[in-house]
Amino acid sequence: MNRNFKIPAGADAVLRCSHFPAQTPAKSLIVIAHGYKGFKDWGMFPYAASSLSMEHEVITFNFSHAGIGEDPEAFTELEKFARNTYQRELKDMEVLLSYLSQHPKFGGLPLFLLGHSRGAGDCLLYALDHPGEISGVISWNGVTNLDLFTDEQKKDMKDKGRAYVLNGRTGQQMPLDAIILEDLEQQQERYNLLKRMEHSTFPAILIQGSQDGARLRLGSEQLISIRPDIDWVQIPGGNHTFGTVHPFAGTTSQLEQAIAETGDFIDRTLPSH
Repeated sequence: MNRNFKIPAGADAVLRCSHFPAQTPAKSLIVIAHGYKGFKDWGMFPYAASSLSMEHEVITFNFSHAGIGEDPEAFTELEKFARNTYQRELKDMEVLLSYLSQHPKFGGLPLFLLGHSRGAGDCLLYALDHPGEISGVISWNGVTNLDLFTDEQKKDMKDKGRAYVLNGRTGQQMPLDAIILEDLEQQQERYNLLKRMEHSTFPAILIQGSQDGARLRLGSEQLISIRPDIDWVQIPGGNHTFGTVHPFAGTTSQLEQAIAETGDFIDRTLPSH
């Protein structure tokens, strides 16, 4: 069974985490990062974490400003969501990974980052910013362009200080403050994933549904043209969540393939004993 814990991450920030203990001596530590308007207990994540814990220690977590508070499945912290910059998400990852690196159980294990969608962008960025710390990055339907906002949203952020994005599942209008746009503009070079990946050497894999969004699929194409050593595994019929929904209604063949490809990548990447 998974065990929940919290880590303070600054003034009003807390990281809510779940640990899925390895069922056998662990090959590695996998940290799973959710995406935009996502959270660690969304649909497929607990199931995927539990499956991967057959051979690995697995940690899932909510970014501190993802909008999820004490209720693990409700967006009750929209004012935090409004200020959730990439800078903030990377700081969260630094806090979490520093904590795990000093932990007696996890510190000695090879570390793999698995990100879904926007979370995959965070994982690639973290690996670029911390060369040598990460054994590999696994991108599930990941972004390569961190600017996820429409022209209209950007205009509202600039002119009114706040824009909104609809959460299709809950019907909530989720606020986006100007600070998000300022962060993207001020750190343009740092956030230019494709340009920075040209000079990277860490192992990575892209696992993507054949029915994922056209923009995300184009980004993957661009990334593998820069780093031809990165495998782009395309899962037939898989959409952005590999056919799964929230609340979780059971696994799918596409999710099972994503989990299996993840395990295989880690096995190939780890030095053979």
